[in-house]
Amino acid sequence: MDLTGRLTAWLFLVGALTVIAYGSRASGGKPPKNAVYHWNLAISGVVEYAIVLGVVAAIAWGGGGRRLLALRRPVSWPRALGLSFLVLVAIVVVAGALSSVLHAGREQGLTPNGWQSRHAAAFATNFVVIAVLAPIVEELTFRGLGYSLLERYGRWIAVAGVGLAFGVAHGLVEGLPVLVFFGSALAWLRSRTQSVFPGMLLHALFNGATLVLAVST
Repeated sequence: MDLTGRLTAWLFLVGALTVIAYGSRASGGKPPKNAVYHWNLAISGVVEYAIVLGVVAAIAWGGGGRRLLALRRPVSWPRALGLSFLVLVAIVVVAGALSSVLHAGREQGLTPNGWQSRHAAAFATNFVVIAVLAPIVEELTFRGLGYSLLERYGRWIAVAGVGLAFGVAHGLVEGLPVLVFFGSALAWLRSRTQSVFPGMLLHALFNGATLVLAVST
């Protein structure tokens, strides 16, 4: 499969995720409050990410998979960490500025209202899915494979394209601007570091910190 074929397959994957996400939202409405205290969120998340990872691996297979997925060390770890800090600050500022009117976390149902000790096991499992599994699979899907396939059209087209794809694939309405910015910022980080690893770490840190802060306040 040539690069055009791989790009077509990736776009089909993103399109399928988008249709499923918005279709689920249209038919079932918003997720239940405190969804991270429910086992079904973790189970469905594991199944979904396993399927997506399998499709991503199949698209990248035979075309220099590690290169397409950007599974390589950054050019410079100190520089990568410095850029990651700048990106994290930008994400926090933008998300904070929009949170009062968009409520992305509330719409997604992943920010619980305080701590519920009786659901600690379910929360811990969901924490692993959201703060570990999701960043790994999503970074490989978007900043890894997606960015590599779009990069030949120019850095900024790849950054914007990956950001938009990442946003719509989550199926949110109010949270779409924040997600597009988040995805674009991580794509820019990927372009500057030539690696998917800094984005994975930043993504995991952001998701994990958001959950911890939600149950601590």
